[in-house]
Amino acid sequence: MELLLETLSVGPLDVNCYIVGCGHHKTCAVIDPGDGVERILRKVDGMGLTVKSIINTHAHADHTGGNKEMKEATGAPILISRDDAEMLTHPSMEDMAVFLGIAPSPPPDVLFGDGDKLEICPCLTFEVLATPGHSPGGVCLYFGEGVITGDSLFRLSIGRTDLPGGNSQALISSIRSKLFTLPDEVKVYPGHGEPSEIGYEKKYNPFLTGAFR
Repeated sequence: MELLLETLSVGPLDVNCYIVGCGHHKTCAVIDPGDGVERILRKVDGMGLTVKSIINTHAHADHTGGNKEMKEATGAPILISRDDAEMLTHPSMEDMAVFLGIAPSPPPDVLFGDGDKLEICPCLTFEVLATPGHSPGGVCLYFGEGVITGDSLFRLSIGRTDLPGGNSQALISSIRSKLFTLPDEVKVYPGHGEPSEIGYEKKYNPFLTGAFR
């Protein structure tokens, strides 16, 4: 498989939107289109791909602000964890979208859960790893050589847990049980900031090594 992966920083909070596709089948998923849909679509077109799915790692508006425009432009369905589905269109997320100057998301089209496989094409499938803690339905998307971690795990940090539905102990447990069991060489693609690797985070992340206890 010719794996294609591009990262675009979008929106007022610099969300990492990921385009992950297959060069053989010319299809892709757009993950967390927080804003800047025209720029995302120009990149997709330049890669010669067709958007098959719009996937949200969680329901916070900074990661979902481009859902509506992306769906209208591509016809692709919106996918999110069933445990964050209600939050996606909750008035609190509409308020957050207005505050950030982005569009509230429409309801999801497809719901998924822990362990589900999201097939983009015969060569590219994401395994859903439920990592609640930043939000009740936060997930990571594992695709063999990499894992898209949303706001669960960052380079040398973890997601904030002071928002409604957040739970710091749940998040730490999620990371240790679902992410730190992956091979050390797996690349970490977070929702904000620079990429990392599982082995590096296991060794140096102060929130997981006990340095901040």
